[in-house]
Amino acid sequence: MSNSEQPAGKMWSGRFREPLDRDFEQWQRSFPFDWVLIEAEISASIAHARTIEAAGVLTANEAERMCAGLRAISKLDVSARSIHDPAAVFAASAAAAEDVHHFVELELTREIGDLALKLHAGRSRNEQIATDMRLFVREAIDGAVNGLREWVKALIELAESAGEAVMPSYTHLQRAEPVLVAHWLLAYVAMIERDISRLTDARKRMNLCPLGSGAVAGATLKLDRTIAARELGFDGPTPNSMDATSDRDFLLEFTQIAATIGLHASRFAEEITLFSTAEFGFVELPEAFSTGSSAMPQKKNPDFTELVRGKSARLVGAATALATLMKGLPLAYNKDLQEGQEQVFDAADTVTGMLKLLPHFTRALKFRYDRMREAATTGYLNAMAAATYLSNKGVPFRKAHEIVGNAVRLGLESGRELNDLKLEELRGLSDAFGEDFFAAITLEATLDCHDVAGGTARTRVAEALAAARQRLGENK
Repeated sequence: MSNSEQPAGKMWSGRFREPLDRDFEQWQRSFPFDWVLIEAEISASIAHARTIEAAGVLTANEAERMCAGLRAISKLDVSARSIHDPAAVFAASAAAAEDVHHFVELELTREIGDLALKLHAGRSRNEQIATDMRLFVREAIDGAVNGLREWVKALIELAESAGEAVMPSYTHLQRAEPVLVAHWLLAYVAMIERDISRLTDARKRMNLCPLGSGAVAGATLKLDRTIAARELGFDGPTPNSMDATSDRDFLLEFTQIAATIGLHASRFAEEITLFSTAEFGFVELPEAFSTGSSAMPQKKNPDFTELVRGKSARLVGAATALATLMKGLPLAYNKDLQEGQEQVFDAADTVTGMLKLLPHFTRALKFRYDRMREAATTGYLNAMAAATYLSNKGVPFRKAHEIVGNAVRLGLESGRELNDLKLEELRGLSDAFGEDFFAAITLEATLDCHDVAGGTARTRVAEALAAARQRLGENK
């Protein structure tokens, strides 16, 4: 085969004499999914153009033409070759574009001619994809943090509107003790704040620029790597070229944090699903987020919360797939890493979709406080407060626990709550019971006996709610 018969238009074609198998060529292309990195690729390419200008590879005029051509690619006519429409992109580039890097090079050549061919001096696709993915994940993290903050805001608003409304808490899915509805909602605020903290921490750790790392050993031109890092908003260049081109820890962290966000959202969704059943009756499902049955006219199904549970499984799957992909790869770059991109794109899309809707859904929730209060005042949920009362009277807690257990059994046998037992009956179990016992086990007293930081005492919850509102304002 002559040189003219070599694979045309490839970024690596010089060494090869035979064309790629047609099916393999299409199968190995990443452009059908990595086209979403076009904006990141353009930004990174502009930063690289400035770097090689400083190194003397481009004149000032050439650098300006190069950057203008790159910016023009992001403004392609929607009706012709819109980069925001993948179908249009594929039609415009046909099968020529192997990946996002190749696409941008072909488009840049179309814009400014052979000058575009100078852009690849001093760089490799290995460092390009590592940089593009960092830019993508950084943006995804910022979007997720904003979405989580909106959900926190919605939860705080719902907690504030609940006031001192009461509900039962559960352990082992059995009624345990009464808590304020606001206390329950703030539990999810605490989870989300940890998610935000994890994302912020991961963003800081990943915010280093791989450009200048070359294929594996570093650029062959004497480049000032701080130029590209500064242009792209990174804190500095990566310290090791082999690690830079093969590191995907930031993808692992992002997908694992996304999976944790999904788990928290799924727990919330599961509780709302349970609480909306006729058996609980605590929550009225908003119609705007529910659907009916095609067979049973009376049904209102919790489609939103069920889908949130399902989406969380998708996020766990993405994190697991990426970790499995990475576990056995030698240094440095391997084509396997291409498979990890789709997991990250899917995780980012899934989290974005969930967090776009969760704040609106949360604000639309309507609680049936009467049902919640009834459930919180029956079933001996003040038994812990009763045992605490005896303990405060000097009875060892283990013994107090047994005495109150006997009182509960007495109530069960006679169909009465602890509040309804007679003092003489209680004294038959322990002389420590006094007239003040009944005041110590009212609903309000039962709440307020948990007067510790993080407890459900009414003053503590009011303080926690104010603190959460303050943190929301401070952590913008």
